[in-house]
Amino acid sequence: MNAQTHGRKIPSIGDYYSATQLRADRWSALREAVEALSRHGVEGRQGQKILASVEELFEALAPIELYWAFPGAGAFDHLRRLLENRNFEDLTTVIRRVVRALTSGAYRRRSIPLVANEADAEDYEDEGALAPEARALGRPYFEIMIVDHVNEHQERFLKSSLQRMRRPEDPFIYEAVIVPSLEDALIGILFNHNVQAVVVRPGLTLKSRNTLEILNKYLRRVGEEEDVDALEPSDYGPEACRLIAKVRPELDAYLVTDRSAEEIAGLDLGRCRRVFYNQEDFLELHLNLLRGVNRRFKTPFFNALKEYSRQPTGVFHALPISRGKSISRSHWIQDMGAFYGPNIFLAETSATSGGLDSLLEPRGPIKEAQELAARAFGAKQTFFATNGTSTCNKIVVQALVRPGDIVLIDRDCHKSHHYGMVLAGASVVYMESYPLHPYSMYGAVPLSEIKGKLLALRAAGKLEKVRMVLLTNCTFDGIVYDVERVMSECLAIKKDLIFLWDEAWFAFARFGPTYRQRTAMNAANNLRENLKRPATAKAFEKQAKALQGAADDVWIRTRLAPPPDARVRVYATHSTHKTLTALRQGSMIHVNDQDFKGEVEQSFHEAYMTHTSTSPNYQIIASLDVGRRQVELEGFEFVQRQIESAMSIRRAVATHPLLQKYFKVLTAGDMIPAEYRESGMTSYYDPEQGWQDIWHSWAQDEFVLDPTRITLAVGGTGWDGDTFKTQILMDKYGIQINKTSRNTVLFMTNIGTTRSSVAYLIEVLVEIAKELDELLDDASRMERMAFERRVTSLVEHVPPLPDFSRFHAAFRSAEGTPAGDIRSAFFLAYDEDDCDYEELSKSLIERVEAGEELVSASFVIPYPPGFPILMPGQVISAEILAFMRALDVSEIHGYRHDLGLRVFNKAALARAANR
Repeated sequence: MNAQTHGRKIPSIGDYYSATQLRADRWSALREAVEALSRHGVEGRQGQKILASVEELFEALAPIELYWAFPGAGAFDHLRRLLENRNFEDLTTVIRRVVRALTSGAYRRRSIPLVANEADAEDYEDEGALAPEARALGRPYFEIMIVDHVNEHQERFLKSSLQRMRRPEDPFIYEAVIVPSLEDALIGILFNHNVQAVVVRPGLTLKSRNTLEILNKYLRRVGEEEDVDALEPSDYGPEACRLIAKVRPELDAYLVTDRSAEEIAGLDLGRCRRVFYNQEDFLELHLNLLRGVNRRFKTPFFNALKEYSRQPTGVFHALPISRGKSISRSHWIQDMGAFYGPNIFLAETSATSGGLDSLLEPRGPIKEAQELAARAFGAKQTFFATNGTSTCNKIVVQALVRPGDIVLIDRDCHKSHHYGMVLAGASVVYMESYPLHPYSMYGAVPLSEIKGKLLALRAAGKLEKVRMVLLTNCTFDGIVYDVERVMSECLAIKKDLIFLWDEAWFAFARFGPTYRQRTAMNAANNLRENLKRPATAKAFEKQAKALQGAADDVWIRTRLAPPPDARVRVYATHSTHKTLTALRQGSMIHVNDQDFKGEVEQSFHEAYMTHTSTSPNYQIIASLDVGRRQVELEGFEFVQRQIESAMSIRRAVATHPLLQKYFKVLTAGDMIPAEYRESGMTSYYDPEQGWQDIWHSWAQDEFVLDPTRITLAVGGTGWDGDTFKTQILMDKYGIQINKTSRNTVLFMTNIGTTRSSVAYLIEVLVEIAKELDELLDDASRMERMAFERRVTSLVEHVPPLPDFSRFHAAFRSAEGTPAGDIRSAFFLAYDEDDCDYEELSKSLIERVEAGEELVSASFVIPYPPGFPILMPGQVISAEILAFMRALDVSEIHGYRHDLGLRVFNKAALARAANR
């Protein structure tokens, strides 16, 4: 469809990634068109053209509005009748109200009159523009979806019956939308982000009559894995509940049925919260709906902190800022009190002063808040942290790894893991990620590399010493693992492996159905279920016979099945503050370990006590509690919008002729080699083919690319990534980013990204491209040559990324294996007499190529790219030195520009070798 409003052609349906964006823009276009129609009438060629556009827009919106309570199918039909009756004045009035209410969110706060002669309060101020105090006074709004094939009269009866149950003291307010079929329910919960509960009634049918492609793609995601066509009518209701839990597990489901209690008790109803036996008890249903939403709305610690702040308290402990006394009595820091306001100081206290819970020994509201977080993220236990995920990583490693245990670790992971290995005294085996040489970044660790390292350790007789596999999911650049497959195949080699998944940048993923399947906690729960199935035992026994005596390369090529007695032992760390609503340093540790209670709980508690402050910031804890509430109630909506924002940027760069000259958004095909993309998908958007459905690739590829991260190649501008970040984006346009490589910059959308900020970014990129065009138009021949050389240097002459070399023999920790003891090397470097400095010169490379052995005494981490290229105890290769010389960055942690590389001298290495 290529509808055109008065004077403006709007994008076709194929231009939209999501139906939500399509809906918003179609309503806006309809308002413009009916206003033009009201002015011009239907006479003449122009009037007929506008009328055709209005009718076309109504046709586009009709299948979409079935799934929303506002304005609702009845109101939409009323608008169409106004059009048919040529009542353009009333039509214009009502559509203006609808569009303003949808845009501002006013329908969530009050009733919007949809009859033109009804008075309207005209309160259309955008929700985001209202003061927090004003918004907090209102009752949160949500929608329920009733699944039942009813006629118009029955629909009015259902809605009015629930409306009559409302009471002024209800904490929330809701409206109902009714859909006829199981398929419509699945489309609806994936499309309508306002839905918080689904009521499944006996009259539902199976199939949807909706043929709109942009909506049916939601249905295909479920249909690829579920054979709904084989269902008997009596199973539609229970199956609807199960599928709702699979697609959107945070939603409440209620089943109304006439089947016997005994039959229902034996069925999988997903997370159905209540079964009603064919009775019209609307009050009971109403109360259950409110109670179910309130279950997610509860924030036990935040509420306790608010209550504490209201109490009169005399402070006689070591916290002068508590209650704001040290500020209110001051003559010199009143500006601090004015800036922050009183509440933050009224809520400032200490666990030792009483009145609130302790993070170190939670028994009250913190304990309850952590239990709610575990439910929200699919964990068995969750622990809050107030000093970042760096600390979370060290807690988990210290709790699980003993000195001498072998840990397989991604070399390019966050430096906190490497320091954790030092503290735990682990024997480290580094695994190599696949390199992306043209962009000076690494991808992720292939499964063949992980299995190869495990099998090599088995061949060396050291498999029993292997304790943990540690990987980053997703990587900073957005590469996401098939987590369940990695764990299943590794457990086939060693059935008691522990997995630590650093999901610092992936906390939001739990709340997107596509993303959820690749999160650590979801994969752990799936594994638990799969290991119980008889088919798993049969598959393992069959494969064990086939692989008996097989060479390691056969094991690597084979998709391995886990043994049924494997233990599921999975940990994930989240930088909640990075991708969800939480104050800086607010993080979580999620645990799904079958042996936690019996084996780990005590050591975990000790590690937690070791690294957690005895004076944690209560504001951070409260923000974690509130952030959890938010994602359980609107995480789905926010994540969907986040993805939409990122996809808009992708499409803009791919289709704008000027942007294409200087920029390129790196696609899955650019960042993931073909052998790891079984689906064959290369790009989420292609200018010729349009949008690709990411669900298929996320279901089967070894690695996928997180679409919310946009890696923009900027080498074509002649600026390196760091210069483009600081001098262009930040200094000139006020756009903040924090990740670059030699020739790329990374834009990360988040749940707070708006369409306006996306539009501004695109405007800025276009302006930069225009300025470059003008600069080159006026450039001399020599200036053009200089520009082209800079571009060539950044795009073609990129230094190859170095591989991990090896640990020096003095720091090998397991004979016959590549495992290294970085702890002994780390602490040996404390003595300056054991270290020398080597200038980073060409002659140094020649010495190393000639056979001289130099060993790093410290971690060396250049920014960008931000991964360690040298560890304590690692032999320095000529390739690493060449890479460092080619780097054009000023920030290299562990390297002294005035002295050079810090290395161990020969005497120190000799002593270390003779330990």
